[in-house]
Amino acid sequence: MPQNDLTSVSPAQEMSAPAPRPRKVPRIVVLGGGSVGLYVARRLRKKLKKKEAAIVVVDPRPYMTYAPFLPEAAAGSIDARDVVAPHRRALKGIDVLQGKVVHIDHANRHITIRPEEADDYEVSYDQLVVGLGSVSRTLPIPGLAETGIGFKNVEEAIAVRNHVLNRLDVASSTWDVDQRKRMLTFTFVGGGFAGIEALAEIEDMARYATRQYPTIEPEDLRFVMIEGAGRILPEVSEPMGLWALEEMKKRGIEFHLSTFLSSCVDGHVVTSTGVEFDSDTVVWTAGVKANPVIKDESDLPVDKLGRVIVLPTLQVADEDGNVVEGAWAAGDCAAVPDVLNPGKFCPPNAQHAIREAVRLADNIVAGYKDRPAVEYRHKNVGVVASLGLYKGVAELFGFVKLRGPLAWLAHRSYHVMAMPTGNRKVRIMVGWIGQFLMGRELVSLGSLHDPRSEFRAAAVPPKQAGAKVEQKAESSAATAEEGQPAVAKR
Repeated sequence: MPQNDLTSVSPAQEMSAPAPRPRKVPRIVVLGGGSVGLYVARRLRKKLKKKEAAIVVVDPRPYMTYAPFLPEAAAGSIDARDVVAPHRRALKGIDVLQGKVVHIDHANRHITIRPEEADDYEVSYDQLVVGLGSVSRTLPIPGLAETGIGFKNVEEAIAVRNHVLNRLDVASSTWDVDQRKRMLTFTFVGGGFAGIEALAEIEDMARYATRQYPTIEPEDLRFVMIEGAGRILPEVSEPMGLWALEEMKKRGIEFHLSTFLSSCVDGHVVTSTGVEFDSDTVVWTAGVKANPVIKDESDLPVDKLGRVIVLPTLQVADEDGNVVEGAWAAGDCAAVPDVLNPGKFCPPNAQHAIREAVRLADNIVAGYKDRPAVEYRHKNVGVVASLGLYKGVAELFGFVKLRGPLAWLAHRSYHVMAMPTGNRKVRIMVGWIGQFLMGRELVSLGSLHDPRSEFRAAAVPPKQAGAKVEQKAESSAATAEEGQPAVAKR
């Protein structure tokens, strides 16, 4: 392991100094505070003393989002704050830098960070862990950037929830038939786990919410899924995917398989099969891609999909398999070989990301102890998916197949155990109990996304204010000239 006889200095001190000060303690910089980054940093801190390594986590957000719970947060089953783990609380004894990584210069062991405010700065390191995750994979579809919304983070999930409930609020007082149809049509693009769970949870919530609207019937809502493949949920076996498809069709959800979104300009949806309709809601869940900074702004080796090339030990390697010293990667942004299925890569899900993080951290520690790195291998224990309240599908251990309430229970049990920090586990379970006893919380807080809108509308521009003062002065002068008393109005 690269170690230098330099004195210790914090990243904050380093960036403000005219030149990097020497440090004794090797620094491990972890890029990304998601599942990989958070678990790597926590395990390293547990295994290595502060005198052995300084650990720094860099992320633009001050929290980690547990993505499998986003659909339930959008449906109001879990409070949005409970699906995130605050870095300051979860990463005790670890330096946290809030900012976006804009450049990686591994040859010189430097990264460039762009904070929300102030200028870019550089941080040096001895060991680099890349866990930058993924971003939504979009296509140049007309109208998508202006109309669509993703479902990749908690902000987007809550925005979708507020938007759907707002459409119900507005439609309940709208009598124009075409306008109502447009408001009550909700379109989802992408039939993988993320899309199907988001669609199912939102649909379940919205139809439940119609109980509070005398002018809206559950049948008035139209939910549409557009999927380019010939089936949904490719992560499960075909029979289980077909069962989920039929169950969702029974709920009135409309599916367009082997179909692509061609356009959605101004909410007018056009598909590759010629179907056209208007929809105020277009949610894009059609896959993800590795964080583009890895391919565009780093000197690390990447594959054709822009993922960091790694060995089964999670060490970064070039195309010839030569180890790039001091660099590690895991999660959605890394092409992690699946040693149990030669020729394939581990899927980009939370189950693998968390376990990869543990193995990666242990391998870094092994280097400090002069022990060899161990390959990451994990046999998938199964897949679980929620299809709404008390509905689900699950395949466990390759032979246990669950449907309905049992699958839904398996989904909740697995993910609450995987949620980091005991504090969040308890909060989530308390929220579930509250929902069971008191029902869903169905309030749209749309103003959260632009809280200053009403204030801006009420504010009087300076020029107008001055003009009104002048008008009042002229009016008072004219009244005085006529010999009549001026009357002050409140």
